[in-house]
Amino acid sequence: MKHEWRKAEKNIYIPKSKPTLIELPEQKFFMIDGSGDPNGELFAKHIEVLYALSYAIRMMPKSGFTPDGYFEYTVYPLEGIWDISDDGKSDDVLDKSKLIYTLMIRQPDFVTQELFEKALSIVKKKKKSLEFLDKVRLSTMCDGLSVQMLHLGSYDNEPESFSAMKLFIEEHNLEILTMKHREIYLNDARKTIPEKLKTTLRYRVKKL
Repeated sequence: MKHEWRKAEKNIYIPKSKPTLIELPEQKFFMIDGSGDPNGELFAKHIEVLYALSYAIRMMPKSGFTPDGYFEYTVYPLEGIWDISDDGKSDDVLDKSKLIYTLMIRQPDFVTQELFEKALSIVKKKKKSLEFLDKVRLSTMCDGLSVQMLHLGSYDNEPESFSAMKLFIEEHNLEILTMKHREIYLNDARKTIPEKLKTTLRYRVKKL
């Protein structure tokens, strides 16, 4: 049976539209770092290279190679960890050109460094014009104790949801570990009107 993250891991990826507390395990990701306006060309190229590698892993059995431990699965959604430069933090209005991000796509546990390098080789041969392959890395991350919620609507309205999360954190005797936050994109912004966007927002926290 194919592993569908929307069903099998719904509690991780599709929370309620109000803040909830969750304990998250260690996970593997293809990651790439960047900075600047997410509406720019560079951001789009970073997304493209992550998906190219993720689908190279997913489709390996169809090319005649089945990795050890492989199982049928749906490619995981795009995620981002967001911060802003030091000078941007002092601005009264958000300057998107000063944003700093790590974009990533989760990988199944069977993906090893060796398998990642094989995917790199496949993509380099098939998509010679693709940029930034040398900037992608395979890494693990563990968010641990976190507060998350589903944000409905435009990315520009996320501060409303973050305010609700911060209130929940305060009321439950928690503290935010870092102001960097996680976003998980549950639909394609290129094909979805802003009012219909669904984004999981997450803060890492600790108990006081």
